Amino acid sequence: MQFTMRIVCILVLILLFSGSSSFGDSANVSPRPEVVNIGALFSFRSMIGKVGKIAVEAAIEDVNSDPSILGVTKLNLSLHDTNYSGFLGIIESLRFMETKTMAIIGPQNSVTAHVISHIANEVQVPLLSFSATDPTLSSLQFPFFIRTSQNDLYQMAAVAEIVDYFQWKEVIAIFVDDDHGRNGIAALGDQLNERRCKISLKVPLKPDASRDEVTDALVKVALTQSRILVIHTYETTGMVVLNVAQYLGLTGPGYVWIATNWLSLLLDTNSPLPSASMENIQGLVALRLYTPDSALKRNFVSRWTNLTAGKSSSGSFGLSTYGLYAYDTVWMLAHAINAFLNEGGNLSFSKLSKLTGTDVRYLNLNSMSIFNGGKTLLDKILEVNFTGITGSVGFTPERDLIHPAFEVINIIGTGERKIGYWSNYSGLSIVPPETLYSKPPNRTSSNQKLYDVVWPGQATQKPRGWAFPNSGRHLRIGVPRRVSYQEFVSQVEGTDMFTGYCIDVFTAAINLLPYAVPYKLIPFGDGLTNPSETELIRLITTGVYDGAIGDIAIITNRTRMADFTQPYVESGLVVVAPVKKLNSSAWAFLRPFTPKMWCVTAASFLVIGAVVWILEHRINDDFRGPPKKQVITILWFSFSTLFFSHRENTVSALGRLVLIIWLFVVLIINSSYTARFICSKLLD
Repeated sequence: MQFTMRIVCILVLILLFSGSSSFGDSANVSPRPEVVNIGALFSFRSMIGKVGKIAVEAAIEDVNSDPSILGVTKLNLSLHDTNYSGFLGIIESLRFMETKTMAIIGPQNSVTAHVISHIANEVQVPLLSFSATDPTLSSLQFPFFIRTSQNDLYQMAAVAEIVDYFQWKEVIAIFVDDDHGRNGIAALGDQLNERRCKISLKVPLKPDASRDEVTDALVKVALTQSRILVIHTYETTGMVVLNVAQYLGLTGPGYVWIATNWLSLLLDTNSPLPSASMENIQGLVALRLYTPDSALKRNFVSRWTNLTAGKSSSGSFGLSTYGLYAYDTVWMLAHAINAFLNEGGNLSFSKLSKLTGTDVRYLNLNSMSIFNGGKTLLDKILEVNFTGITGSVGFTPERDLIHPAFEVINIIGTGERKIGYWSNYSGLSIVPPETLYSKPPNRTSSNQKLYDVVWPGQATQKPRGWAFPNSGRHLRIGVPRRVSYQEFVSQVEGTDMFTGYCIDVFTAAINLLPYAVPYKLIPFGDGLTNPSETELIRLITTGVYDGAIGDIAIITNRTRMADFTQPYVESGLVVVAPVKKLNSSAWAFLRPFTPKMWCVTAASFLVIGAVVWILEHRINDDFRGPPKKQVITILWFSFSTLFFSHRENTVSALGRLVLIIWLFVVLIINSSYTARFICSKLLD
């Protein structure tokens, strides 16, 4: 009985201990809130804003109806219309900071995002924008700004690869002169420089530029050399630019227009466009944010008509890719809030200390507060990894969305044709990017492919990309003023003319072109020493010269700076000699030596024979006898030394010394004769 009572007491103590422990643990865990406040900043009447508003509201409804995402917690969305005004965007963002908002979806454009990001840094409220694509917003200056669509840095990389794919070297950039346009074109310039291309002319426009202002800008474009135009504007401004370009004849054969994703946004939202607008964009190449096909995407697209019914006084409108990213932005935020609450995060706010001691009564800023869990929520957003209607959603270490990709489309007739894709993984291809992610990346030029394009003017042949306008400048060709090997290139003394083999080759190539190419040869160097050919090539990359002519060796270091023609002179040491056709005859054996040389050689033989006879006839019997015999001996001895077959012996020391020297001379004469004879035969 006592044993049983002890067992019962032990069990009671265990239950009491475990109960008190459970009570203590539950006291330390904050209960999940019933409502979480989030905000959204759009221009409701803009193309992006009206699509984004409906997509965000649909996502809020879907998240709140799915208890597996936030459980008992619901998202409470507050929408504010910025009405195309950056000032109103700032004011509305300040109002959010007064209502204990956990995160803000927006702002819509990059200009407003730059200003509001400073506020977000102070109050530590994350900004999630699916449409502010300015690359500079990803800098460390704005840690609480999160871009939930693709960075324009990747879009400009796609444009640069299209330009490089068609082997064009210069483009004209037309852009709106604000943060969105300037920083996007700056990124394009960097991407082109990596591929040895450049922006030859930048044409900035005011965001609300009038038709007259656009006309004045495009008249300058018509006078330039390049025919490749990249247009990075907003939808309204872009259509005005193309309408004026059509009027000025800048959309005919020979021109190339590449539009960033503003044009695909217009086509997706307001399709079909009026026939006049479609006429202005014929032959254009444009980009569209790429989202892979999936059941989730098809389901949302099928719901779109019902979601937009009665939402616009101007009628129904289409679903753009920005709407897809807006929908996924809400789900991204919901997953991050759930992870934040699961780790015990609480929605506490504290007074903004920087306002202490500042007279802000008239600005009504005293109610602003810091979200204490802002940094934790920011980390949870960047750690999100799920599959949405835009595909796999996650962030890179640089805070960009993973798998950046774009569709490349060509405007033809009343619609568009998909001519390929671009992805940061494998560049240009004609197969969807997701099929390449399982393969090793291949960025070789042979692997870059696009379908054929119908260019402006219904041209099917790739445009040359440039032309010589009336005001075009001459090509500046650098020519080294060498001291040695002037047969290749040399300047005519006292003139601006150059002669030489390299100049002749260049002139012959120019004459073969079917069009006129004005150029000017500019000397490089002081003419006293050979100039540095590497420095000459470097000056081409800096724009001092457009090209160079001369005997310039092709070495690895120089090929990284400029393109070379195929070599037309073999490398190595060579002998350049004039070629003269000679007729063969029985006296061909006399050609190796000139008549003067033959006479000198014959005289030398007679002199040597006489000298040896003088030194030897007193003491050597071989050089004695009747006068006739002695003359014959002198002639025979000198002639036989030519073949080293003389039989007379020399006795005196001086005679032998003279003979040794003479035999060396004979050896040289024989070798020279043989070499010259062989060369003459080869020339024949």
